Amino acid sequence: MTLLAESGASIKRGIETALAEAGNKIDGRRVEIVVKDHQGNTVRSRRHMEEYLKDPRALAVFSGLHSPPLLANRDFINENGILVLDPWAAAAPITRYPSPENWIFRLSIDDSKAGGVIVDYAMNKKEYQNPALLLEQTGWGESNRKSLTKAIRDFGFGSPAVIKMFNWNLTENGAKIILRDICTSGADVVFLVANAPEGKTIARAMASLPEGKRLPICSHWGITGGDFPQEIDAQMREKIKLSFIQTNFSFISSPQTELSRRVFSLAKSLYPKKIKEPVDIKAPAGFIHAYDLTKILIRAAENAGLTGDIIIDRAAVRSALENLDRPVEGLIKVYNKPFSEFTENNPDAHEALNAEDYVMAHYRRDNAIVFESMYVK
Repeated sequence: MTLLAESGASIKRGIETALAEAGNKIDGRRVEIVVKDHQGNTVRSRRHMEEYLKDPRALAVFSGLHSPPLLANRDFINENGILVLDPWAAAAPITRYPSPENWIFRLSIDDSKAGGVIVDYAMNKKEYQNPALLLEQTGWGESNRKSLTKAIRDFGFGSPAVIKMFNWNLTENGAKIILRDICTSGADVVFLVANAPEGKTIARAMASLPEGKRLPICSHWGITGGDFPQEIDAQMREKIKLSFIQTNFSFISSPQTELSRRVFSLAKSLYPKKIKEPVDIKAPAGFIHAYDLTKILIRAAENAGLTGDIIIDRAAVRSALENLDRPVEGLIKVYNKPFSEFTENNPDAHEALNAEDYVMAHYRRDNAIVFESMYVK
């Protein structure tokens, strides 16, 4: 809620909007949202989970943008029965705990599939030939190194021209050195995996290069979780060709339905000072995913029936999430049994979305996220 606060606020508003539709109740019980801020820190996140276990009213935890807290604490989450709903963090291993009793459910992009979408867009649709990988030095970056490298090979393009890793708090001089090495490698496109702070640094460094040296950037969506478009403004973005992955609903790019119009109208009434037009929803994926995921949670809790015994209720809701018997209408799509029991032969069991639900997008001059024309239906 402080580091990349836009994504945290967007997730919170998506949850609140879905709850408001349901009268702020789940299975007849009043709901309270308790905001915690792990600031991207895995130890702080673990402390919040320990607090959850001691709270006799804590039903579920919604995670945030960062994958590392979930990766570092995945065993603890599953061994202790912490019901985690993930509306953003994308690292592939998060939902793939090797046990039928898996407690993490994701409605978001999954890195095991994101690489294929980014590679297809860049190397087939845009016809780039020689990609470089530029990845943050975390579990999320490593997850994408594997998936992007595999996707490049699967599409018949061999290996990346070069793979470069960077740490958080990257300096602009450090970024320029990395970009110089990438240019020397002969790469004609950069596949970027970064959150907004380092993404801004890399974008500024790329824009500072002579025009003939600048390379297009096809990015994961971490850059959209903060204030990237405010600091890398339209004038600077004209100097770099930047696109990034998203999921395929937008209050701007998608044909609007009765549901989406109703949801946006409700969001405007709930946050009149913050939301007046669709462009006002910052980090929109957080809102959209959290809204859909909360609707699924509400349905699961209703199916399970809450008893007031939190240990029983957590387990019952977890089981109900895997066995939804009726469709749930969301913004992205209608969810027909979005989750099932995890097995080695069913590794996507706790993934509500798949590659068909992903698109590539870019920032418009007014900082709105809009889909690339090839994805607009």
